Amino acid sequence: MSLRVLVLSVGSPKHPGMVESIRDYEVRAGRYFTLESIEVQPGRTGSADPTRVKRDEAEALLRRLPADLESFALTRNGRSIDTRGLADRLERMATYGAAGAAFVIGGAYGLDDTVIEKCRNRLSLSDLTLPHELARLVLAEQLYRAGTLLRGEPYHKGS
Repeated sequence: MSLRVLVLSVGSPKHPGMVESIRDYEVRAGRYFTLESIEVQPGRTGSADPTRVKRDEAEALLRRLPADLESFALTRNGRSIDTRGLADRLERMATYGAAGAAFVIGGAYGLDDTVIEKCRNRLSLSDLTLPHELARLVLAEQLYRAGTLLRGEPYHKGS
């Protein structure tokens, strides 16, 4: 499957174990998809206005979001999908000649509404609020798991 998958996120992971885990799953997922990760600079947090921070991050994200990819905003208000559903969605995209998928992960304050509105899909990884680093790890692992499912490999033990 030569589907392009882009993970577009705000900031880079800070914790060494998280960096290593994300990299590991992104390399694994890269066996199944043409995977690219792009990190944009986070807005200035601290005493800064959260609305302004999200707006600054949105501008950076939207500049890097390719128009030809099926876009997914990762937000807690998004649609829940199980692993099989994600695998099936990616397989349909590849089968019907879609250019690929872009998954967009916001920063500490989440995604600005302009990014959510620009994306054709809204996806929730959990009903829980996840730190953006953890959301990136969960996404990378699920992309890897989806790839193993599509090739009938034994990693996925669920139904």
